[in-house]
Amino acid sequence: MLNSLRHTGALVGLAVLAAGPVALAQSTVGEGELDRALTTADNLSVAFEHAADVVEPSVVNVRAAARIVPSSGSGSGQLIIPFQDPRLGQFFGNDHFGQFGLPQQGGSGGLVREGEGTGFVVSQDGLILTNNHVVDNATEVTVQFSGGQEYDAEVVGTDPSTDLALLRIDAKGLTPVKFGDSDDVRVGQWVVAVGDPFGLESTITAGIVSAKGRTHVGIANYEDFIQTDAAVNPGNSGGPLVDLHGEVIGINTAIATRNGGNMGVGFSIPSNLATSIMQKLRDNGVVSRGWLGVVIQDLDEGLADSFGFHGTEGVLVSQVQDDGPASKAGMKVGDIITGFNGAPLTGMDQLRMRVAETQPGSTVNLTVFRDGKDRTLSVDVGELGSNGSLAQGKPISDELGLGLRDLDEAIANQLGVDLDSGVVVTSVDPLGAGGRSGLRVGDVITKVQGTAVNNTREFRRALGKHELTKGVRLTVRTGDAQRFVFLRESKPIEH
Repeated sequence: MLNSLRHTGALVGLAVLAAGPVALAQSTVGEGELDRALTTADNLSVAFEHAADVVEPSVVNVRAAARIVPSSGSGSGQLIIPFQDPRLGQFFGNDHFGQFGLPQQGGSGGLVREGEGTGFVVSQDGLILTNNHVVDNATEVTVQFSGGQEYDAEVVGTDPSTDLALLRIDAKGLTPVKFGDSDDVRVGQWVVAVGDPFGLESTITAGIVSAKGRTHVGIANYEDFIQTDAAVNPGNSGGPLVDLHGEVIGINTAIATRNGGNMGVGFSIPSNLATSIMQKLRDNGVVSRGWLGVVIQDLDEGLADSFGFHGTEGVLVSQVQDDGPASKAGMKVGDIITGFNGAPLTGMDQLRMRVAETQPGSTVNLTVFRDGKDRTLSVDVGELGSNGSLAQGKPISDELGLGLRDLDEAIANQLGVDLDSGVVVTSVDPLGAGGRSGLRVGDVITKVQGTAVNNTREFRRALGKHELTKGVRLTVRTGDAQRFVFLRESKPIEH
């Protein structure tokens, strides 16, 4: 297809050359009509200029680096290289760490892998939104404004399931973007992508919205992408997609490409989804998602007919987890879910997104087709991750290598501890201070140096009172057993 287009272009070029000596025909466009056309074009140009001017002060270049450490499990000096996810190669280009070449030698003799992308300011006091894959597992993150101001950034929280990350810099009086309503985006409307492709800061490209609601792209667990033909290249990831009013309607995330560059198919996370995730990361550092406890699939005509259901707009329940929220509400295998709180459902991706966005503990009404009749089931939504596995927590720091979260009733029951009796360890980096001290996933930290902690906020406050390079004593429960753990942070590596 691309070759044939190139050939067509060449033929057109020859035709123009052949016609060169011939006198050009006089324009048949009247002077008044031409003036109106030029005025329209000038007005459109002004709109693009306005969009660029509005968003430019808010856009930053994001640079991230990770120190690559030797594996402690073998004497061969084998390296553990972070940031590599093979499925991202066809989408992200060089703004994903795994796509860079050989690691660089660090100043201290270690190896450093670097990458870069784009982000944008979302609050006056230093919050910045970007993609998770831009900063995933980074040990150092730096942001730079177009004016040259540079800041070290802290990762407030990440959500790999939607590929979003929230950063914080120590700055005040910044210019945040204004978000638009992505539900109002129309296919065919003009948009502008802003970012730092290939490290070229403050670059804008224009295009249109090509499609909405793109799923099954394969780059995140929860997908509802806006597709655009505005040029999005490596380094653009995390930058804003804006309308002609300068309002952010999407976050540029990926491209479909065969050669690593733009081919006119870019994907952006809708602003409404992004702002919802951003608020959860800002408030909690993690994203809690609703959970029904069912396995679902889309309908085709054959399946629909076999259940006596007309049409294919609905979601077929193929498995119901014992003691899960749906099971407790009376849902059965073979039910077809057609409505969520009164709104119709077209397919399983739509249902997954709506359940995920529901606050755990809320009650939702599901319209279900069973045995030729519609019925309504009231379901108390659970929390994703509490069904036999722990939800991912926010890392306390890169040095400690711990993920923690507050206890809830489900996890407390699962672990056999009292509610509000500590914080649960949800992830452990075996090379971090937490892993070296002997902490494991499922441990419940109840005290810091003898001071009781009931939630992650109290844990952070208690931890902040001690010099971690000297160490601090933790009281830890694992099931019915209690023990002490001495946690000590390594001294910073000079580089």
